[in-house]
Amino acid sequence: MEISDPKAIRALAHPLRLDLLELLLAIGPATAATCGRALGMSQASCSFHLRQLGKYGFVEDAGPGPDRRERQWRLPAGRREIRVPGSTNATVERELARVVLQRAFQAALDFTDRQDDDGQQWRPGTISAIAVLSQDEADELRRRFKDLLEPYLARHTEPLQPGHHHVRYLLTATPLAHPEEE
Repeated sequence: MEISDPKAIRALAHPLRLDLLELLLAIGPATAATCGRALGMSQASCSFHLRQLGKYGFVEDAGPGPDRRERQWRLPAGRREIRVPGSTNATVERELARVVLQRAFQAALDFTDRQDDDGQQWRPGTISAIAVLSQDEADELRRRFKDLLEPYLARHTEPLQPGHHHVRYLLTATPLAHPEEE
């Protein structure tokens, strides 16, 4: 899904909204009450933020919940990625990037302080490297990374098999500053 409306991008730049999107990706359709319990937030807050996400097409109504009194929300079919074209408002784009990165980095830091629920300790899958790339090469590397992950991303619609977990991946390319030439 490609978004270019600064208001829609700004709607995403809220940590709870990103948490809700991530949760719906992991568990499928859910009510605001279910989301609230899973995220430790109030049902009213989740309901408000789900409606805001729905206003911009990031989630959609999935019909009534199990008790038939509350609506369920889901991600629209085929929408696992949100792309922001470079021609949008740069300030809004930076705001979204900052929130996404802060959440991902915090999740990685939190992971180092806990063990998985099944008692097995996963090894952090961290890679830190400095490569020499052109912009075209960086774009190619990003495309290849996405292609490599694609078969595993497609599994999000399947029930989790024993020993499988939802695993967060983050690839970010940040050029180093060039030292001043003397």
